[in-house]
Amino acid sequence: MNKKLRNELIARANHAKETSYSPYSQFRVGAAVLTDDGTIFEGCNVENASYGLAICAERNAIFQAAHAGKRKITAVAVTSDEKTFITPCGACRQVIAEFADGSTDIILSTKEGKSKIVKFEKIFPTPPKLEKLKKK
Repeated sequence: MNKKLRNELIARANHAKETSYSPYSQFRVGAAVLTDDGTIFEGCNVENASYGLAICAERNAIFQAAHAGKRKITAVAVTSDEKTFITPCGACRQVIAEFADGSTDIILSTKEGKSKIVKFEKIFPTPPKLEKLKKK
């Protein structure tokens, strides 16, 4: 991935983070996903008083992409207000696996602007696949 595109995805994730609704945890997260046709979708975390009804930034962005008919993700950028890198949670990793493959770039960015790219297979090496349920 070229540096310009990586920086754009990080900027879009930071933009999304600004709209986070996180009154309970004060833990703002933003994400940006890149689809195979070059479209970028943003998402932020949205909390709820019933914690189980909250949604992570990554899933928010992915579901927007799916709503737009996109079915292939080639990169996901994730940022927060933390000084260290945060990675997608288990639920988000499973959702990413539905629309991506092991070579998908996961771009992690800190509050100070440090970033690194890891391949999805490194953070989720053996995602469950329900191949037998797919229609033929």
